[in-house]
Amino acid sequence: MDLGIAGKKALVCAASKGLGKGCALALAREGAVLTILARGREVLEATAEEIRNATGARVTAIVADVTTPEGRAAALAACSEPDILVNNAGGPPPGDFRDWGEREWQTAVNANMISPIMLIKATIDGMIGRRFGRVVNITSGAVKAPIAMLGLSNGARAGLTGFIAGLSRQVAKHNVTINNLLPGAFETDRLRATFAAAAKSAGRDVNELHEERRRQIPANRFGSAGEFGAFCAFMCSDQAGFLTGQNILLDGGAYPGTL
Repeated sequence: MDLGIAGKKALVCAASKGLGKGCALALAREGAVLTILARGREVLEATAEEIRNATGARVTAIVADVTTPEGRAAALAACSEPDILVNNAGGPPPGDFRDWGEREWQTAVNANMISPIMLIKATIDGMIGRRFGRVVNITSGAVKAPIAMLGLSNGARAGLTGFIAGLSRQVAKHNVTINNLLPGAFETDRLRATFAAAAKSAGRDVNELHEERRRQIPANRFGSAGEFGAFCAFMCSDQAGFLTGQNILLDGGAYPGTL
């Protein structure tokens, strides 16, 4: 299927590895012109070169922390009029809510709620003017089924979800869609860090926890960044114009609810 986004400009945040990289690679394969962001120069530039070699796409790599005003300004200076925006940022650390003060909450809300809203604010009117826009926010399966030790993430990402529910319906008539893509357990550094923290807290072997979690997933495996990216690319496609304000859960069937 031709997704109809060849030549479209895509801004992908936190794209040097993991799910962000998977999204960037999938968009590049569809002919999008990429600007990718991350904080670490070495890994980011290696990813940009890997994507160029694999797809022949134009890729601009910007070292920036998207959770800061300066980082967002650098991103928008490199890609001021994106047709596609993929919001992504590393999740806050796990822990016990009793250990989190205002600073920890403010950091989590800034990274996982306010920062994506600021990027949407800066780019949405251009999308409306061009009569095409696709925004995908990478959030978390914890929005549907909260994970106790990820309380900072649960709260911040739920706030973004509520905001998007309203805004997405205001801009849909302009062929601008905003949706959230909710990963379950994917083989990423984030998942490995979460397992390590859980193992340390429980005094258990990390490999044992890894296998126990895998067996709880009906698909009997963890997801891959490649399949996550492919789904993101479809959500950014011309054919996905009737999809708006949705929370799409990719978790191998782990969430047990009917709705």
